[in-house]
Amino acid sequence: MTEFVLYNAPQSTCSQRVRYALHAKGLDFTEHKLDLFSGDQLKPEYLAINPNGVVPALVHDGTPVIDSAVILEYLEDVFPDRAPMRPEDPREMARLRAMMRFVDEVPTPAIRVPSYNLAFLPHFQAMSEEEFQALCDSKPLRREFLMKMGRTGFPKADMDEALGRLRRGIERMAIWLAESGGPWIMGEEISLVDLAIMPVIVRMDDINLGSIWDDHPEIGAWLDRIRATEPFRTTYYHGALLTEKYPHLAKLREQKTVEA
Repeated sequence: MTEFVLYNAPQSTCSQRVRYALHAKGLDFTEHKLDLFSGDQLKPEYLAINPNGVVPALVHDGTPVIDSAVILEYLEDVFPDRAPMRPEDPREMARLRAMMRFVDEVPTPAIRVPSYNLAFLPHFQAMSEEEFQALCDSKPLRREFLMKMGRTGFPKADMDEALGRLRRGIERMAIWLAESGGPWIMGEEISLVDLAIMPVIVRMDDINLGSIWDDHPEIGAWLDRIRATEPFRTTYYHGALLTEKYPHLAKLREQKTVEA
């Protein structure tokens, strides 16, 4: 019997991609929720699965598959006929992969900057310099990112750059939707690129950055559509949104709503 074990974190955007794909394909899996601030992803037993020390990691019949984009493609390779989310035409396949590369290089890393500044910074501020340095040194993939942030947060220049990259992501997504005619990024059927960008759009809305697509209502319509899908409900269980975990963010969102 095929067995999937998913090591992930509820609020991790990359984890959310993979949870959605597993639910969309109707695949049963055992979920291990890692506490990233407690360092679960850096424990020897997890590093033996994913030496990069990040989530998610999917173990399929004992074989680890790491990196969310790789996992999405892997699930298509293994279960191509179950809720397929890749085109069959090689040219369209290449186009999808180019879109996913753009998502992973532009908006996906950009959303980490406001996320860390708005949600996670108080956690780091509570550390001593020695504790923070030790944390940075323990992160195989995120060391330089955390060092740049420091215990005072990313400066305005970094925030402005991140917001600019998020705007470019929104503009490119709007172009893709216009080219395909929707309702999804590649046309009539939901695809891996929808799953790839989904957590970025959801996170932007959750931390009050949804105004970035005020000039592109098609993005809001796309968000409404994906929220209405059954896999979205099971993917975004309670605690998956930052506003559900961090009360100060929820209050800020309520304040923004009242002001609007």
